[in-house]
Amino acid sequence: MERISDLSSKKAAVIFTKSSCCMCHSIKTLFYELGASPAIHELDKDPQGREMERALRAIGSSNPAVPAVFVGGRYIGSAKDIISSHVDGSLKQMLKDAKAIWL
Repeated sequence: MERISDLSSKKAAVIFTKSSCCMCHSIKTLFYELGASPAIHELDKDPQGREMERALRAIGSSNPAVPAVFVGGRYIGSAKDIISSHVDGSLKQMLKDAKAIWL
């Protein structure tokens, strides 16, 4: 859990992913299209990836645990949560407030 907290607080937007996950790719693309440049941490390429995946589930990430998105150091949610917040317009405002985008 400490590693998740540390990594998620180092940049305004952070996404924990797996390299083979299509939803992870979609969420990353959404962030790029919104003008954000999130830190990406691929759990399947990290030696502590399984431990971090368990920690993400412990804080409320769904199954599968990725994508798990943090904005401003705060856990925002998984793909479903991100898409919902994008549709209602709150994702862009969260990114602005965290200074992850400059619009």
